[in-house]
Amino acid sequence: MAAMRAAKQALRREIKRRVSALSVEEKRRQSVLVSQKLFRHPKYVSCKRIAVFLSMDDEVRTEEIIKDVFKCGKSCFIPRYESSSSHMDMLRLNSLQDMETLPLTSWNIQQPAQDDTSREEALASGGLDLILMPGLGFDRVGKRLGRGKGFYDTYLERCIRHPKGKPYTIALAFKEQLCQEIPVDDNDVLIDEILYEDDE
Repeated sequence: MAAMRAAKQALRREIKRRVSALSVEEKRRQSVLVSQKLFRHPKYVSCKRIAVFLSMDDEVRTEEIIKDVFKCGKSCFIPRYESSSSHMDMLRLNSLQDMETLPLTSWNIQQPAQDDTSREEALASGGLDLILMPGLGFDRVGKRLGRGKGFYDTYLERCIRHPKGKPYTIALAFKEQLCQEIPVDDNDVLIDEILYEDDE
């Protein structure tokens, strides 16, 4: 277990180094490309209820995706992380204007306030069709290296118990986030698909 943790930590450092070397323009360019792949994806086209992460600096930008979700009339859910645990909820985002008024957390991520009880939680109602997954690193068989808190793995376990079952999961990645192989343990949930810039 300790060896696994050490391997993950070393890999996190390596990926962070690679991504931090990318210019703002390069991150934007890859983000546009990955977003366009997503917009053509049958699972995105057909989904009605989608969970989207609000991107941090070292992640594929999701603003344009969120705009498209509203333009297509889909229901949009965004994460609210509880920093003291590995608990996360996916809460309904009502509009683009709604997003602009969300408070910032200490991690510099916008999310609904903890005392904001007016929002629908995805699993309390109709579940989710699709979850866009953030992460630090990915390999081509769907293994994901998160930030070590387990938010998404824990949430996917809850999804699996929902009557609708597990949503399809798509990770959005810079090609610099791809690894030969990611060390995983039994709690790590595999991702269905990873979108990144490849030579197609």
